[in-house]
Amino acid sequence: MNNLIYSLNGTVPIFAVMVLGYLLKRTMLTEEFVSVANKFVFCVALPVMVFEDLRTADISGKFDWRFVAFCFVATVLSFVLIWLGAELFMKDKTMIGSFVQGSFRSSAAVLGLAFIKNIYGDVGLAPLMIIGAVPFYNVASVVVLTFRGRSQAGAEGKAGIKKACINILKNPIIIGIILGCIASLVHLKLPVMAVKSLELVERTATPLALLAIGAGFTFTSARKKRIPALWGTTIKLVLLPVITLPFAMLCGFHNQEMLAILIMIGGPATVSGYIMAKEMNNDAELSSCIIVLSTLLSAFTLTFFIFLLKCLGFLK
Repeated sequence: MNNLIYSLNGTVPIFAVMVLGYLLKRTMLTEEFVSVANKFVFCVALPVMVFEDLRTADISGKFDWRFVAFCFVATVLSFVLIWLGAELFMKDKTMIGSFVQGSFRSSAAVLGLAFIKNIYGDVGLAPLMIIGAVPFYNVASVVVLTFRGRSQAGAEGKAGIKKACINILKNPIIIGIILGCIASLVHLKLPVMAVKSLELVERTATPLALLAIGAGFTFTSARKKRIPALWGTTIKLVLLPVITLPFAMLCGFHNQEMLAILIMIGGPATVSGYIMAKEMNNDAELSSCIIVLSTLLSAFTLTFFIFLLKCLGFLK
């Protein structure tokens, strides 16, 4: 019973705030608020959070290359296997780009850090998961969407991949991680007033991000293209964790690192996937459907896997 309560304490507050965002969108929040909130969280609050958590961590003594490598390898393998499976079994080839992206790409940065912060109070070295997974998310998504777009040319494909690589280097969260690692390595000490200012900004990241996610949720899109969306959601929320978590256990990962891996491979599809699918002439409707279904059903699957990991002693 204690393990179940632990799991619910970790997931219910997260999804409760998302539900609040959904309800507020129907009463007072506007599309402009959601757009600005997403931009603020992505460009300011989350980078400040990871910077502060890494700045105060002992990177030189605790940096775990195994963890970063595991996240990278797990992400690459999931992408390759899902793409191969989609090519073999999907009859409508125009759906493959959106299907593959929705099935392997998680909202790792926003939702992952929110879960870890909620359960442990700090994210530890879990932001290093972002180094291992998020850059590849962007490049791989551009590749599959380019090759499977409804209208693509070789030059456009190369330009898209080049643009993705540039965007990775300009990604505020990646910049926050790099600066945080440097600050930790040089043992940077900030004035108290600076630390308190950063803490105030950092505290806005999780609640504002969850409100924005909930406000952007629509049930209408979940009714369209149900069958491929259900397959993509099942792969994302069930099959990938079932396959990957045993290997993470064998590698000895625990607590924040194990939870980061769970969200990375078993969290809901990221909202930015819809924007990429639409801009690159892929099936934006299917992408939206996978995002909605995976967000809705992850409330149950993540609770189950957190409960399981807690029972097995990998979360404390």
